[in-house]
Amino acid sequence: MKNIQARALVIATLILAASASAWAQSGQTAGAASGAPGATGMEASTAAPANTRKANRALRRQVYAALGKHKEIDAGNIGITAKGGAVTLNGTVKEASQVDQVAEIAKSVPGVISVTNKLTVEKPFGGM
Repeated sequence: MKNIQARALVIATLILAASASAWAQSGQTAGAASGAPGATGMEASTAAPANTRKANRALRRQVYAALGKHKEIDAGNIGITAKGGAVTLNGTVKEASQVDQVAEIAKSVPGVISVTNKLTVEKPFGGM
């Protein structure tokens, strides 16, 4: 039993020493680590991905809204992903002419830098 307690104490000491060493090597002052004004700690690094995700979702919604203005296009079978201005279109459309039309509509949305078009024409069930 004492052997297990001794091992646990050694492991806890090693973890504490490693975390203290990592803290000392990070080069941050106590004020920066605590979130004081001018801090460049975790607050800044977690805010950027959240803002990027929001921007990507907003761009995706804008592309869906632009497609919604074209009643001849059924956007229900179209999936849109946006990442940093690059839009990818997946899914199916009813007519071959709509493949390029949807891509052009997506390109016309402000903020869209590029469009990857992976749309296909929907095949009728049981048809040839």
